[in-house]
Amino acid sequence: MESIEVVVGRIGKPHGLRGEVTIDVRTDEPERRFTPGTTLRAQPPEGSASDLRSLTVSRSRWHQQVLLLTFEEIDGRDAAEAARGIVLHATLGPEDAPEDPEEFYDHQLIGLKAYDEAGTHLGEVTAVAHGSAQDLLGIRTLDGRSTLVPFVAALVPEVDVSAGRVVIADRPGLVSPFPDDLPAEGADA
Repeated sequence: MESIEVVVGRIGKPHGLRGEVTIDVRTDEPERRFTPGTTLRAQPPEGSASDLRSLTVSRSRWHQQVLLLTFEEIDGRDAAEAARGIVLHATLGPEDAPEDPEEFYDHQLIGLKAYDEAGTHLGEVTAVAHGSAQDLLGIRTLDGRSTLVPFVAALVPEVDVSAGRVVIADRPGLVSPFPDDLPAEGADA
């Protein structure tokens, strides 16, 4: 894996008077991404008066299931309020690859060719949607349709990032259309 930049959070409202802020966490590994000493690229929202372009974590703690951070560059409630809405980016290198072989970053999945279990090319992964119950793979089929496939082992039994492919246990209506939805032979489409 080469180095890439990913969104890991967004600064929320100030907490207290000393510059501590709430974080809308956008990573599965907050304890790894927000350790003291970590420098993150800061992207202020459009129209923001903030000129911050990088932020260094000086303190990290959890309070009632909310991540609170203190940054070296934010030194009071007014500065914390001005930083509200800043999107935080981390640069990931090869050493940051997921430890679990069954975990993937979105960028690793998008662009993979999708095949059924018989090896028939179905299309390409175009998106990953993170839901509360499960993640979904967005597939653009060869005929241009878009479909969502639950990203569970029963329906996606194989992901081979190095080979650029994902195998889908396709069923009518999942990726392939229902037989009733196919145009009749000889009929005008």
